[in-house]
Amino acid sequence: MNLRTAILGSALLFLAMPVLAREHTDVIVMKNGDRLTGEVKVIEALYIDLDYVDGTMPLYWSKVTHLESSQRFIVSTQDGSVYSGMLNSIQIPLGQTLEVRVAETAEEEVTLEGSRITKLTETTEKSWQRMSGAVNFGTTYSKGNQLTQDNLSSETEYLRERWQAQADFASNLSASPGANASTRNRLQFGTLRLLPWRTYFYSGLGSVLQDHEQGIKIQTNLGIGIGRYLKNTDHVRLSVLAGMAWQNTAYQPSTVPIARQNVGASMIAANLKAFVFKRTNLIVNAYVFPAVSKPGRVFLDTNATYYIKVVGNLSWNVSSYGNWDNQPPGKLSGSDYGESSGLSWTFGNR
Repeated sequence: MNLRTAILGSALLFLAMPVLAREHTDVIVMKNGDRLTGEVKVIEALYIDLDYVDGTMPLYWSKVTHLESSQRFIVSTQDGSVYSGMLNSIQIPLGQTLEVRVAETAEEEVTLEGSRITKLTETTEKSWQRMSGAVNFGTTYSKGNQLTQDNLSSETEYLRERWQAQADFASNLSASPGANASTRNRLQFGTLRLLPWRTYFYSGLGSVLQDHEQGIKIQTNLGIGIGRYLKNTDHVRLSVLAGMAWQNTAYQPSTVPIARQNVGASMIAANLKAFVFKRTNLIVNAYVFPAVSKPGRVFLDTNATYYIKVVGNLSWNVSSYGNWDNQPPGKLSGSDYGESSGLSWTFGNR
């Protein structure tokens, strides 16, 4: 555990470096006449980094009358459309809605109503600078039973105009004198690409799981499906996905030999992201796999993380996980679940 902590601790410090630092030349004009010059940082809401302010400052879209930036952004709208280019807007009279121009080139430009924009993300042509994510770590020690619990996780996202890729890793370790250590390690990855029909996308998912509590030596899941955004605003993003999946599981040796199992299943997934400016951030994922090759067997996997902003790129997180199998083989446990909390360090446009 010490080696793992040292390695990922070093990675945390490296990834925490500002990968999109640039000159403070963006301009925002507010309806009350205030003119702000700094670095626009837009995630699910509008922020600006000023030379004379410690950290970034949130702004309301409805109070902005003019915006211009030479930085390239990926712009997402409520209907699922995505655009890429530099931002500009027309100085609007009081009471009118802000319109933002997204210029891919001098000849190609689209005008969007500001209230329809759900997300803007800084981007460049450099692949490394398109990445964002977080590294989370927490530990708990109880003197009474000398129980130590450590959790370590990371989230990485790579964003393009019409597709994105994501990889998540989570590791949990519980140990106490006189008892075998209980470990759970999970690696998950996925891709998403928008379809021509607005709000629809197709996605591929994959995961590798090792779980001591459930006797899982290694479990591999692969799935593919079609999804849709049910709600897509600057504060809430809710999507669902339906498709097919395949699962292969090798179990730990026990008193009764258990053969490697292959299961074909249908797949239903849901993803929720909720934002309240930059102070809080909730991410919930749930996956249900009703087995097709073994009717009546159902697998359920859930993960949730709640972030609370502390300072700068540092947040406090509370997370939970759960994994259930209603028909586990032999006398193995059909469930494993837990909660943890700790510090998070974000990088890129998180």
